[in-house]
Amino acid sequence: MLENILNSTGFIIFERVLMAVLLGFSIGLEREMTNKYAGLRTNILVCVGACVFTILSIYGFPTFADGDNVLVSNATGIRDTSRVAAQVVTGIGFIGGGAVLRHGATIFGLTTAATLWIAASIGMACGTGMFGLAVISTVLSIIVLVSVRMFEKNVLVTSTKNLKRLKLELKCQKKLSNEIYDFLVEKYPKLREISKKQNKQDDELVKISVVIDINMKKPIQNIYKTLQKVEGIESISVQEFNELL
Repeated sequence: MLENILNSTGFIIFERVLMAVLLGFSIGLEREMTNKYAGLRTNILVCVGACVFTILSIYGFPTFADGDNVLVSNATGIRDTSRVAAQVVTGIGFIGGGAVLRHGATIFGLTTAATLWIAASIGMACGTGMFGLAVISTVLSIIVLVSVRMFEKNVLVTSTKNLKRLKLELKCQKKLSNEIYDFLVEKYPKLREISKKQNKQDDELVKISVVIDINMKKPIQNIYKTLQKVEGIESISVQEFNELL
């Protein structure tokens, strides 16, 4: 192994695989920091795998033509160095498809799937030795992932991508429970569920449970601020549903 690395071809292969590891790490780090399903390990392995398949396609099937030092095919005299690497483009769709999740009418994971796709392309670029293209693609991909997410959160506040589903549990005075119930229905038009029942520990209190979809900056803080002003509410509990993150 050491002898292969020390010779020119072995060093080139080692250099390309190492670059794929580093660039795959860079893409995966952004995904890991945003708590996505496909993080560091997945993106590194996809990038390195694509790189290895590309290297195999170039170096792995040597056939020499008579009287020539160029790698060629016995049948045509021309060696197709893309025959294995080309399958990476379609094969990566299998992994990308597994990253896409559906919850009701909402689909999640498309960006993660696209990230795996670009990680594979970066790995292929490393496998061919096109480091400039690989580095530029990695930098631009990270810039797009970070800057567009910030743009959506700060500018496109009403976008459905910023929709949060929250569960509220309120304990309120029994005599004012009907008014509070009506206030919640009127205040939050995207209310999905609401229920009201007697508190078991205290007959003078009523528990109201609400599930709402909300589009705004800092939704939990805004809900606390709004409900704290409502007379009759004794306690407020707000929980965000993880599946809509």
